[in-house]
Amino acid sequence: VHCHSFFSIHLAMSQILDLLKQLPIELAMAGILVGICVVMGAISLTLTVRPDYLTVQSWLPPKSNAAKREFEVFSLYYTAAWIGVFALVILWQTYEHFNADSYMILCVSLALPFLLQPILFPFRAEKALPLFLRYSFKANVWIAIFSFVGNYWYTHYFYAVLKARYTFPAHRLNDVPIALFFATHFYFCTYHTFSNIILRRIETRYLPGWSRTVFFWAAVVAFSYFTGFMETLTISGFPYYSFEDRFMAMTLGSAFYGIYFLVSFPVFYRLDEKIGQHVEGAVVAPHSLFQTVFEALGTCMLVLILLDAARLYLGIPFNMSGVAYYVYQPAVYGAQ
Repeated sequence: VHCHSFFSIHLAMSQILDLLKQLPIELAMAGILVGICVVMGAISLTLTVRPDYLTVQSWLPPKSNAAKREFEVFSLYYTAAWIGVFALVILWQTYEHFNADSYMILCVSLALPFLLQPILFPFRAEKALPLFLRYSFKANVWIAIFSFVGNYWYTHYFYAVLKARYTFPAHRLNDVPIALFFATHFYFCTYHTFSNIILRRIETRYLPGWSRTVFFWAAVVAFSYFTGFMETLTISGFPYYSFEDRFMAMTLGSAFYGIYFLVSFPVFYRLDEKIGQHVEGAVVAPHSLFQTVFEALGTCMLVLILLDAARLYLGIPFNMSGVAYYVYQPAVYGAQ
């Protein structure tokens, strides 16, 4: 029975994918995104708004959780800055004059405001706290771990499943451009700030119950796919990151990338989210650095399992053949 059900699901997914392939990629993606919105809209009809929603609903953490609130506000403002810089680099095609060091300088420079802020410029709400207890420091540690594992391990799944390739000059660790370890840090700070805002809005606007739980996880799935799609779409303007099949990259690749966030969005959201609140008869304490690190590592392990499960489902062999360190130069090594 289980084998028959699995085969039926596989067949249905193959048929849907074949149908989408017959459409222009823009129309196919529009159909997928509209479908997601319709499903979310249908689920939202089952929700019950809190009677006191005008006073308790919130996009940002409450003022009683000032440290997390200040970090998310900073993240939103800085997101506009780094997106502006990247937009100019793409628009002016400045990357055509870049070498391996140029990419490092750009990405490290854009990551430093996040990385150094907890140490050199602590927010008012956490100035008096030891470094390891500051929310901004714990958030950076969490994202840094997830970013490192994502680049070091998960990138090779994109190489194997989507035949993705980076062909710009770069210092490489395990055949992944080191500059991207830093770029991913500020990308992921932004993504997880927005996911926090969305999930918090759901929890503070609607009454608890099965419908809110379903809607919460549907939002995680929807925003994970949307995040994967938007990054794939925006990076398509950069010619030195290529895919064997652009259609598969946009449709299947967005879902494949979205696996990262299916796990990371809800886990990162709970980091110091409910401190001071009474949950199950106990007052919620801030995360320790130890707890923060191990929740990030647990997230990384679960994502790795899901990525490999997806690879096995697709029947694609996997070989991780990177070397410790080298400088990739297209003119010397050619496309890889």
